[in-house]
Amino acid sequence: MLRQLKAITTKIAAGANVATAAAMLLAGMADRVNPAEHPYLATAGLLFPVMLAANAAFLAFWLLFKWRMAAIPVAAFTAAIGPIRTYMPINPPADPPEGALKVVSYNVKNFAGPAGGDTQAAQAIATYLAGSGADIVCLQEAVHSRSRATDALYGAYPHTDTTYIGDSNRKSNALAIYTRFPILRKERIPYDSQNNGSVAYFLKVGRDTILVVNNHFESSHLAPDERQRYKEMLKGEVDGDTARAESRKMLRKLAEATRKRSHQANAVSRYLQAHAGMPTILCGDFNDTPISYTHRTLARQLTDCYTATGNGVGLSYNQKGFYVRIDNIMCSAHFEPFGCKVDSKIAASDHYPIYCWLKMK
Repeated sequence: MLRQLKAITTKIAAGANVATAAAMLLAGMADRVNPAEHPYLATAGLLFPVMLAANAAFLAFWLLFKWRMAAIPVAAFTAAIGPIRTYMPINPPADPPEGALKVVSYNVKNFAGPAGGDTQAAQAIATYLAGSGADIVCLQEAVHSRSRATDALYGAYPHTDTTYIGDSNRKSNALAIYTRFPILRKERIPYDSQNNGSVAYFLKVGRDTILVVNNHFESSHLAPDERQRYKEMLKGEVDGDTARAESRKMLRKLAEATRKRSHQANAVSRYLQAHAGMPTILCGDFNDTPISYTHRTLARQLTDCYTATGNGVGLSYNQKGFYVRIDNIMCSAHFEPFGCKVDSKIAASDHYPIYCWLKMK
C-alpha cells in the first residue's frame, strides 16, 4: 500500500513538473509574440521568473527524494537556456580596458525619492553621479529645477540637455543627458505617447560621432494600491475570488501597456536601422522584462550589455515584488561591453542605476 501511494505521488509530482516545465518554456518564448496582435499572450514573460523558481524547486525535490526524476527540470533548463541567460546571465569578470567609456542609465523619479517628496534625494543623486566617473549619463524621469542640491552634477558635466517628452503641455516627464563630450545635435524619435518618449543625441567623441538613444517606454500604469495587491497575490495573501478579479484587472492594464510599448520599440528600431552605420549606445527605462517583445526587438540589432557581461537577475526596479530588470544599456557592434552592473547601493529613486564600460573596437 505504501509503495503504491509513493508511486502515485511520484506520478503526480512528475506530471506537475512537466506542466511547470512546459509553462516555463512557453513563457520564455513570449518575447516572440507581437503585442499589437496578441497583447495578453505577450505579457506571459512576466511568468518566467515564477516558472523558473518552480522548476528549481522541483529539481531540489527530485534530488532529495528520487534523483533520476531530476532529468525533467534539467531538460527544461537546458531547453530554456536562451531566455534563462537573457533573464539572469552568468559571465566571467573582466576589467574594462584603458580608454573605455563609462555609461550610466538611471531613472531618477524626478529627483524626488522613491515615494516622492524627499528633499534629500536630488543631492544624493547628484553626488552619486558626479562621483561615478561616467563619461555619459542618461536619465529618465528627469524633471527638476536646477538648485544647490544638483550643482555637483552640473559641475561634473560640461555638456547637458533636458528634453520634455510625451505631452509637451504637461511637462511631467523628461529625458536628460550629462556628458563630457560635445552634443552636436539631438532628435526626438517620433511616436505617440502621453507621457513617454525617446531622444537621440549625436556626440562628438574624439574624431568619431556617436549616437546615444535615451528611452522611457510606456509604464504599466499600476496604481500604488494595485502594486501592493500584486505583491500580496504573489505571497498568497489574497483570497481566490478577489485574486481572480484583481488579476483580470491588472492583466488588462499590463496588456495595453505592452501593446503601446511594441509600437514605441518598433519606432526606435526603425530609427536604429536608418542609422545602422553609426557607433550607437542605447539605454533607458524599458518598463518591460528581459523576456519581452520590447527587449527582443532592440536586442536583435544591438548587444544587451547586461546579458553579455553582467551577472544575476540585476533587479533594477527596487520596489519589492517585481523580480525583473527593466533598465537597460545596449550597444552596436562598434563597441565591446565590460562589467555591466545594476548598482543597488543607492536608493534615492524607485530604480537603481545601471552602468557599463564600452570600448570602441
